Amino acid sequence: MVLRCVRVVELAGLAPGPFCGMVLADFGAEVVRVDRLGSVGESLLARGKRSLALDLKRSQGAAVLRRLCARADVLLEPFRCGVMEKLQLGPETLLQDNPKLIYARLSGFGQSGIFSKVAGHDINYLALSGVLSKIGSSGENPYPPLNLLADFGGGGLMCTLGIVLALFERTRSGRGQVIDSNMVEGTAYLSSFLWKTQSMGLWKQPRGQNMLDGGAPFYTTYKTADGGFMAVGAIEPQFYALLLKGLGLQAEELPSQMSIADWPEMKKKFADVFAKKTKAEWCQIFDGTDACVTPVLTFEEALHHQHNRERASFITDGEQLPSPRPAPLLSRTPAVPSAKRDPSVGEHTVEVLREYGFSQEEIRQLHSDRIVESDKLKANL
Repeated sequence: MVLRCVRVVELAGLAPGPFCGMVLADFGAEVVRVDRLGSVGESLLARGKRSLALDLKRSQGAAVLRRLCARADVLLEPFRCGVMEKLQLGPETLLQDNPKLIYARLSGFGQSGIFSKVAGHDINYLALSGVLSKIGSSGENPYPPLNLLADFGGGGLMCTLGIVLALFERTRSGRGQVIDSNMVEGTAYLSSFLWKTQSMGLWKQPRGQNMLDGGAPFYTTYKTADGGFMAVGAIEPQFYALLLKGLGLQAEELPSQMSIADWPEMKKKFADVFAKKTKAEWCQIFDGTDACVTPVLTFEEALHHQHNRERASFITDGEQLPSPRPAPLLSRTPAVPSAKRDPSVGEHTVEVLREYGFSQEEIRQLHSDRIVESDKLKANL
């Protein structure tokens, strides 16, 4: 795989960091997740990783992490600005130990600015980026699209891109660098299209009344007779004509497609038509056409949809739990996600420490001093 032999040390955190680490592991990186002592159960998004339980708040624990990072290619840390420096594990320290280290800092607000040291979640980062103001139905409060956009798009995925870019640059310079990846700026960057199209009039109407935010009758969802939903995205005139054909409507009897004043009434007309047939019946009408009409699938339906099955878009792990196959699909070096169960906390403590050069006596002492935890080591002792 493309990231084979890349050693990543991931400090345990919430969703964005683990997602970044999982993507790296899916594409071949050797990811060690450093968990807190006493953490309970398995972490989410831990596919393909190993777990080492370590007390970073004590100087001996910080020293262990320094030794790990001296041999690692990437450190992924998810803390607020200043936390790593308090632990004496800031970039200056670790890059002095290992000039080739890529020090990835994934935070909510970034490493500087008045919000850099305060708490937040996806909705807060989305709000500060300006993007949240654009999302929502007409006349209602803005609402976040789950916690996908800032946490995983602007956060985890953008940080993954930064790491891969830094790894590529290192092949030229031989040097590591610090990545300041944060969810506010990552989300704002994802919204570049919104910024660049402001002068085109795409967003001049109030929220929820524009062409691409649910305001247009040809770019929204409709409820079907059986309680399902169909998604419509027939923007171009030729696609819109096919939409009308499938709905059994005559263009000459309707207002112009781009008559914004008529959109509310058109949405009601379309809704009445969609409500007369089931989701399956509408699929029979629109599947295979360019009308840009698709069913809104549940997770279970997505697993079994013919298109997704033909492409093997979803996989199952060793416990037969489904999840999406890693993307994108590379032709020569595709991701081969691990089918093993996610690691339990501290499951690989001894194994990892040995690989990173710790002697058996050092490992025993660290365990005796409660710097590390390992069920296997407890059993041996």
